[in-house]
Amino acid sequence: MPLLMGTVSRGFSGTHFRRPGPELADRVPPGQYLAAGFPVLTAGTTQHIETGLWSFTIRGGRAEPRWTWDDLLALPAERFTVDIHCVTRWTKLDTTWTGVPLDTLLAEADHDAAFGLAVSYGGYATNLPVAEITGGKAWLVYLYDDEPITPEHGGPVRMLVPGHYLWKSAKWIRELWLMDEDRPGFWEQSGYHNFGDPWRQQRYFND
Repeated sequence: MPLLMGTVSRGFSGTHFRRPGPELADRVPPGQYLAAGFPVLTAGTTQHIETGLWSFTIRGGRAEPRWTWDDLLALPAERFTVDIHCVTRWTKLDTTWTGVPLDTLLAEADHDAAFGLAVSYGGYATNLPVAEITGGKAWLVYLYDDEPITPEHGGPVRMLVPGHYLWKSAKWIRELWLMDEDRPGFWEQSGYHNFGDPWRQQRYFND
């Protein structure tokens, strides 16, 4: 389970931010600004994976199922709209995605693990309790606004966990490791909060 320890690429040029009005207090967490565009923040270099070479494997259960791109597209998908929140203090409202609920995939793993570690092409990793990526809380998504997700935003497939800061939604998802004990990922080892709840402003390890 490699952890990428590289540079951070930022892409905030041309993006405008504004303070949310009081009418959005129930949608925009404290300390966040509304983004007019879709900023890019990446640990390491942007990965470019051809769909014919992409696959996703769940490891650590009694079964270790694997899906190719065609396998994923053959599964029942959901189209849904959610707000997303980045630890760098921007929020984007009403983002629309299409993908497969992680519950559907985890049902094939035959496991009783308490924690998960999502691992990306390129070596990035991030962790969450299994309870935070099940029960309709997480997806593997492949469309954004009904178009293929660009590599800069994690395409061809990324994980999406909108209840947490966006660094928990691993781009270029490749594997999910199921574990009995928690294991911090890239940003968590670098001083960011282990849980990352936007509404509790859990940005850094001591928040």
